[in-house]
Amino acid sequence: MYNHFKGRSLKTLLDYSKEEIMELLNFANKLKADKLSGREARPLKGKNVVLLFEKDSTRTRCAFEVGAYDLGMNVTYLGPTGSQMGKKESIKDTARVLGRMFDGIEYRGFKQETVDLLSEFSGVPVWNGLTDLYHPTQILADFMTILEKFGHLEGIKLAYFGDARNNMGNSLMIGSAIMGLDFRAVAPKELWPNQELFDICQKLAEKSHGKITLTDDPTLGGKAADVIYTDVWVSMGEPESVWKARIEQLLPYQVNAKVMKNASSNAIFMHCLPAFHNLETNMGIELYNKFGLTALEVTEDVFESYQSVVFDEAENRLHTIKAVMYATMVKKI
Repeated sequence: MYNHFKGRSLKTLLDYSKEEIMELLNFANKLKADKLSGREARPLKGKNVVLLFEKDSTRTRCAFEVGAYDLGMNVTYLGPTGSQMGKKESIKDTARVLGRMFDGIEYRGFKQETVDLLSEFSGVPVWNGLTDLYHPTQILADFMTILEKFGHLEGIKLAYFGDARNNMGNSLMIGSAIMGLDFRAVAPKELWPNQELFDICQKLAEKSHGKITLTDDPTLGGKAADVIYTDVWVSMGEPESVWKARIEQLLPYQVNAKVMKNASSNAIFMHCLPAFHNLETNMGIELYNKFGLTALEVTEDVFESYQSVVFDEAENRLHTIKAVMYATMVKKI
């Protein structure tokens, strides 16, 4: 059938309707089934994509690279020092160069404005792999995972604990509002989403029969939740000086056994990763030496519990990103 996604960028989920997001999720399920059964084709052979990374990543880079290879494409990776974008060459000029050489562009970095400019001036689909405001490809993977566990999205009670005004807090609220979830931002009031975005999401939730709640009460926010979600407390790139104040501010919102017990009996735990849940990383040891904590946003017992689906989420980054690349690059699907 004719593909209405062709040529479109994925800058934020606000650009897509409820029906379109569900189409992408269903398409991702098909691609996952094809891969697992060995029926996978390579429909985009000869296409070329470039991955622009101003911030390092494991899941985002691997999902885009493997996804592109699975679809038959060639991949060029440009890391934080791999291009002159924003240094000796403007973003607009970079976009116009890359658009002449590549069929699609992925960007992961800081300013949302960069994604917008790449999309405006490149002439090819641009996919947001993470900015300071939004992380749409992660939400698609999250929602695919929720569908796998519960069979539906509408009415799912999703409680997000932590910094609710970061890119994950923003994007989960947006996605929940569009798709009809009962979203709770559980955070100190000073870390709630900005009022303008909240108002937009309220209107979307009214249309989808969803619900948006902001609360600073962890017990109230997590009560009977189907999904308990958290993220790192300090975003990538923030200075070390921020850590002490942020930890003190967010420690009451740590996801632990008490939080999971307060949730629904069949609740799942989600995290976009990486997570500070033990002392098995250099950063974990450094944080322990400075603050005496063996875990930050989630405790080890929750992270490693049967309720944790974090690695299902990580895998589903691949399938949803493949669906987005495929759908935005071909005339028919």
